[in-house]
Amino acid sequence: MRLSIRKGFSFGLTSGIITTLGLIVGLHSGTHSRIAVIGGILAIAIADAMSDALGIHISEESENQHSTKEIWESTVSTLLSKFVFALTFIVPILFLELSTAIIACIIWGLSLIAIFSYYIARQQNAKPYRTILEHLIIAIVVIVITHYIGDRIATFG
Repeated sequence: MRLSIRKGFSFGLTSGIITTLGLIVGLHSGTHSRIAVIGGILAIAIADAMSDALGIHISEESENQHSTKEIWESTVSTLLSKFVFALTFIVPILFLELSTAIIACIIWGLSLIAIFSYYIARQQNAKPYRTILEHLIIAIVVIVITHYIGDRIATFG
């Protein structure tokens, strides 16, 4: 896989998973509303995917080291990977009871991060458990913080 595509894919996958999980957990703990969670996922899949794609695009341009083709490859792969990975979280929300769906989403997201972290570690000849643990801890911190923020917001209503 070309470096420009791999950059966009890895950024989109990671950002799509962590951002969507944070949003899902926060909205669920704050509203307990299936519609709010689905609406949030759709908003992330569209607005945040486009925002991150533009961010990668501008970042790559600012380095002044990449061809126009490489810049656009990173842009499009970020957009598509973030959009697709964010949308995968809708499936459990649609078909499971909401609390169960949230747990399924967390398991799904953390599994994807672990698998991709293993792949990264193997490419770098690093110890996979360290890379996986580091990335999972960051994701779990996001999940815990957004859960408690959602709980606090729910008390304001």
